[in-house]
Amino acid sequence: MKPIRGVITAMVTPFAEDGRVDMDTGRRLAAHLVAHGSHGIVISGSTGESATITDPEAFELMDAVRAEVGEGPLIAFGTGTNDTRHSVELTEEAVRRGADAALVVTPYYNKPNPAGILAHFEAIAAVAGEMPIVAYNIPSRVVVNIPPALLAELAQIDNVVAVKQANDDDLQPIEGLGLLAGNDDTFLRTLELGGVGGILVASHLAGPQMREMWDAAEAGDLDRAREVDAGLRELYAALAVTTNPIPVKAALAMTGLIPTDRLRLPLVSVDTEQRAIVRAALESVGLTPVTP
Repeated sequence: MKPIRGVITAMVTPFAEDGRVDMDTGRRLAAHLVAHGSHGIVISGSTGESATITDPEAFELMDAVRAEVGEGPLIAFGTGTNDTRHSVELTEEAVRRGADAALVVTPYYNKPNPAGILAHFEAIAAVAGEMPIVAYNIPSRVVVNIPPALLAELAQIDNVVAVKQANDDDLQPIEGLGLLAGNDDTFLRTLELGGVGGILVASHLAGPQMREMWDAAEAGDLDRAREVDAGLRELYAALAVTTNPIPVKAALAMTGLIPTDRLRLPLVSVDTEQRAIVRAALESVGLTPVTP
């Protein structure tokens, strides 16, 4: 079992001009992320537009990324949906294809009660074998929150080992679960709380800086981690100027890391005002846009 810790980038899914998943760009981007500070990569998470890519596309991208980066980095795959049966099937396939971990979001839209959430994770864990599961708590997207008491219950499931906490109000250690920041602007706070890392978006662009924050915290130098974090605040804000992953795709296209910021509907590209905000943020961290 690979450690689930450090700087883990929730990778975007690049699309070609014809709308298909651009596997070649995906491979190159994954290699760039690993070379620039990421300990691991999440495929088919929220940032990867999991809601609008097909299962075969997602698994093909995971296979391509694995072939590109090798066995060293952690590769996590998003298997959470609002249908437990579907999530079980995705988890079984992720195990078969050699994913290192599953990221499982709280079921969305159908608003399960705490007993239903617990049963959902138990069913997924039952087919995960030795593959660890990261619970993903993001009530801003799924409506339902997993409060700390229920997270503590999930921790009793053997292979539920960590939580990606995207509810800032509940950011706190949970016995039995590794704490992962779910938002870029809480990465520092998570490290201060003794968390194990973060599943991040800004690391697409500021990977070396976020890795430096992690390394500094590991060395006990929180003052240095805070100093680095202060220099990234404008970038964090810009990448939240509208719905993720719209801004980060724009930033990646501006810097030439992907050829186009194409998204799948109903997501659309940044507008002129948002683009200016993203551009200024890139310049604030020393990145010079190569496209308008």
